[in-house]
Amino acid sequence: MSNADTPKILRLRKKHAPGGHAPPDAADGERLVRAQSLRQAVMAGLIAVVVFSTLWLLVSDLFNRVLPWLSLLLGILVGMAVRRAGQGFDGRFPLLAGGLTIVGALIGNVIIAAATTANEFDTGIFTILRNVTSYTWPVFFEEVMTSADIVYAFMGAGLAAFFSTRRLTRREYQAVRIYKAQDNG
Repeated sequence: MSNADTPKILRLRKKHAPGGHAPPDAADGERLVRAQSLRQAVMAGLIAVVVFSTLWLLVSDLFNRVLPWLSLLLGILVGMAVRRAGQGFDGRFPLLAGGLTIVGALIGNVIIAAATTANEFDTGIFTILRNVTSYTWPVFFEEVMTSADIVYAFMGAGLAAFFSTRRLTRREYQAVRIYKAQDNG
């Protein structure tokens, strides 16, 4: 056995060695572009917001206090749901995830405030939400929503945007570039 045939134990695997792989083509890029689904990303993001708002209400009720930093976890959950369902890698998906996170943080705070008010008046959450008027919202934003809630909502939106895009391999990225160059040229 010669030295060239002996396996080298401490040698790292060559991921980017030339040859061995066929170059990507435009059909691969088209398949990746067509696999993106904004509708599925919206549905997954909304489901994540509803489920997380429910859990946020239960945790806040358990500890008897509002935890605004849970908006960060909401952002991570929404971002991962949008990435998994939407399979997107363009700019629409981070914007969608960030927007859903901000709306979800607002909805979560409204539900928690309604639950707290319902406990004070010994009634149900839905009774409180049904009786919300245009005079209620200024009081809500003045007394319940704090600057910490807003800061955490926007930080959660940043996390959602970060986690929402699909990570492409080098080969997939090249295939998308070839497809876009062929489509524009």
